[in-house]
Amino acid sequence: MRSSPKDMASKNDQAILNSIFNPLQGLDGRCDDEAIFSGSDENEIETDAVREAKLLEIEGVKSAEQGQLQDAINIFTKAIQSAPSRPSGYNNRAQALRLIGNDADALVDLNNALNLSQKKGQVARQALCQRGMIYRKEGKDEEATEDFKEAAKLGSEFARSQIVEMNPYAALCNKMLHDVFNKLQRGECD
Repeated sequence: MRSSPKDMASKNDQAILNSIFNPLQGLDGRCDDEAIFSGSDENEIETDAVREAKLLEIEGVKSAEQGQLQDAINIFTKAIQSAPSRPSGYNNRAQALRLIGNDADALVDLNNALNLSQKKGQVARQALCQRGMIYRKEGKDEEATEDFKEAAKLGSEFARSQIVEMNPYAALCNKMLHDVFNKLQRGECD
């Protein structure tokens, strides 16, 4: 009976292997701490406008989850109009804009979210990851790395995985490990 790599590895080894093959998951196997859409930061002061914006954002998220992205964008715009100094609305609209392929407008919203959040808290962490992904897609690896480093300092496991993935030595090591484990799974031992 042939052993699989899972049979040969400790829990810690399995977690590391999982992070190599599933970089969007943390070492504990959970999906990253970045939800697709953001909520509020703990220091946010509740006003009527903020409560209205939160309700609109929940509605916008539901629309986005149902694939009604333009409706979601319109709802997030209303949330921003309700509480224009609240960074979450900009971050959420940026995510919906990214999903429809409008990276230019998404970048404007992400920059607004980062300015309003002063690059602190959950919304900033998410905005930095989103902007880093856009920069990476555009081939701006230096800018992407900087955003991922800042997001990692704010606790993002996804950002940490992106930093490792973008490191050319780590990428080579990951490819070599991937090839070895593919051979093991196929029963090709050297």
